[in-house]
Amino acid sequence: MMFWYGGHWAVWQMGLMWAGLLVFLGLAIWAVYALATAATRRPSARDDGRRSGREILDRRLARGDIDEAEYLRLRDLISSGDQQEAGKSTARPGR
Repeated sequence: MMFWYGGHWAVWQMGLMWAGLLVFLGLAIWAVYALATAATRRPSARDDGRRSGREILDRRLARGDIDEAEYLRLRDLISSGDQQEAGKSTARPGR
């Protein structure tokens, strides 16, 4: 359909054109938003997304999620668990 030769666009054709434009703009805006948030949330190469229990506790204390007494209790609990696991692995070398 060549409208420049005197043809006229039907109303539904203009409606489809506007709907397509809105969908395209919406997808473009969403893509820019998704790329921007993915770039800012990517873990560093050193961290690779895994944190030890001690690092998590340190961050919780820094944010104020837990108080110092709770921090010390949980830190001691984590360190005693690490020592028990190390003892288990060396106590039974055959397994």
